[in-house]
Amino acid sequence: MPINLNNKKIVPGKWLLFVLAIFVFQMALAQTKDTVSNPIRLNQLGFYPNAIKKAIVLNRVGVGNFSIVNLNKHIVFSGTLKASASPSFAGKTTYIADFSNFKKPGAYRLYIDGVVSYSFWIKNDVHAKVANAVIKAYYFMRASTPLTEKFAGKWNRAEGHPDNKVLIHPSAASEKRPAGTIISSPRGWYDAGDYNKYIVNSGISTSTLLSLYEDFPVHMNSVKLNIPESGNGLPDVLNEVLWNLRWMLTMQDPNDGGVYHKLTNAAFDKFEMPDKGTEARYVVQKGTAATLDFAAVMALASRIMSRFPKQVPGLADSCLIAAKSAWLWAQNNPNIAYRQDEINKKYTPAITTGGYGDNNFTDEFIWAAAELFVTTDDVAYLKNINLLPDDKMPVPSWAQVKLLGYYALVKNANGKTINDLPEIKKRLLNTADDLINGVDDNAYQTSMTLSPKHFGWGSNSDAANEGVLLLQAYKLSHDKKYLNNALADLDYILGRNATGYSYVTGYGSKTPMNPHHRPSASDGIIDPVPGLLVGGPNPGMQDGIKVPSKVPDEAYIDDTRAYAANEVTINWNAPMAYLANAIEALQHELSVPIKSGSTK
Repeated sequence: MPINLNNKKIVPGKWLLFVLAIFVFQMALAQTKDTVSNPIRLNQLGFYPNAIKKAIVLNRVGVGNFSIVNLNKHIVFSGTLKASASPSFAGKTTYIADFSNFKKPGAYRLYIDGVVSYSFWIKNDVHAKVANAVIKAYYFMRASTPLTEKFAGKWNRAEGHPDNKVLIHPSAASEKRPAGTIISSPRGWYDAGDYNKYIVNSGISTSTLLSLYEDFPVHMNSVKLNIPESGNGLPDVLNEVLWNLRWMLTMQDPNDGGVYHKLTNAAFDKFEMPDKGTEARYVVQKGTAATLDFAAVMALASRIMSRFPKQVPGLADSCLIAAKSAWLWAQNNPNIAYRQDEINKKYTPAITTGGYGDNNFTDEFIWAAAELFVTTDDVAYLKNINLLPDDKMPVPSWAQVKLLGYYALVKNANGKTINDLPEIKKRLLNTADDLINGVDDNAYQTSMTLSPKHFGWGSNSDAANEGVLLLQAYKLSHDKKYLNNALADLDYILGRNATGYSYVTGYGSKTPMNPHHRPSASDGIIDPVPGLLVGGPNPGMQDGIKVPSKVPDEAYIDDTRAYAANEVTINWNAPMAYLANAIEALQHELSVPIKSGSTK
């Protein structure tokens, strides 16, 4: 008599083979975490019911079929693998398992040829926890405060770097603040794996979180992070932003409006907990990049905080005053670059922490002018600003912030006459189209894996920023091809990639355990601080740590020493926070294309 497995009949003559297959299947299903790499690559958290769902199989043995099984080992969906039209960077064909048409909520695994994937969910709000965690990560990066068990759990720690007695470095000396003057500059976020605080990198990070709120206020009002300020009437993402924003305000010289480049030790701290670091701290030279980044952030913060006059009385006005003062300083000092090596030839002590040097300020002027114009409605800020100095549209980074200005103008220029705005919109959509051109043929079905040029230092932030750009294109055009491909970039970060890692600490079945992050390496806790996006594949090996492969998207190693591949930074977490939370906010607009080639 035939045996039924979810309506699939097995004839008696094949019974022995069937029993053997079930045995192999059950043995494979018992696997939870691998120690090397699972050949099935997918978003290790899961999928939205109505969205595209894809996994990548690195090798195919036997039949070209796959199955989705529930945790009771019942087959609930079957499909046929499709070979990628283009090989991976390693020169190999991958096989695509597309189960987008399976929409039933639940916990599942993908099964093929005796191998099972990590378990994953199909459900609404499938990225809610990681979306919260990548913002909560900023709480773990706070300076000048203890992290208590109530809010930090097992990662609680003592206060580090109160920064209430910071010295004016000789490079930053002025008539009213001579070298050695003591100022107070507490709060802020530790920048990365180190314990210093940098305005340039804080600028893009703070701006991205503020923009997340500006673009999705209804959703972000509902996000609860369990931080000390929770429940005070201000959305938690803004509560966290305030910790850094209030520090940034202390970095402006009140006498002239210029902004110090960074607050830092003379040299990097040892690998120890923050409270052990007691070396002298300095603010160093004012610079055009830092001052313009500051102006842009403060203008953006002013228009966001103006919505909460009771919770933060007077803050919006203070931010705008600070922004205008910084803008004036930059106009009077349009080309002051921070060149650390040159400074060290002139002054002591020598400063050897992160440089964040930049020699071209065209993009910073565009960003600051755009934010000030949007906030004040004063067209004078755009006067003498060439909004289209070239035809390049690189995704944002700390050194290239032009698109942040474009985003601000595109989103907020309703009814305002900006001659270049139609061209900016056109170029933004063309850039988004270029990003996804060829995705359907790609080995991993993402924009990130279309070009080896994407894989440098902090490649995962490029993946997240590409997703953000695609989301901006979606908001502008309402074309769902951009939204679906932004989700694919999130899938890439969370496991659908050549290494098989979900690159956010603590979220996924195979995640980084040894990030280049001093607290995670020094606190005596096995698990690293959660919610941190590591840098990702980088064949450059600037740290001298050999990666297992020089293939661009495989060039990753989970090693504390490997800061070129495994460090964490606030500016990498920021686009991840935007991408994950925006996708959560837009989840009900995600959908499988109606037919092949359809984009809506």
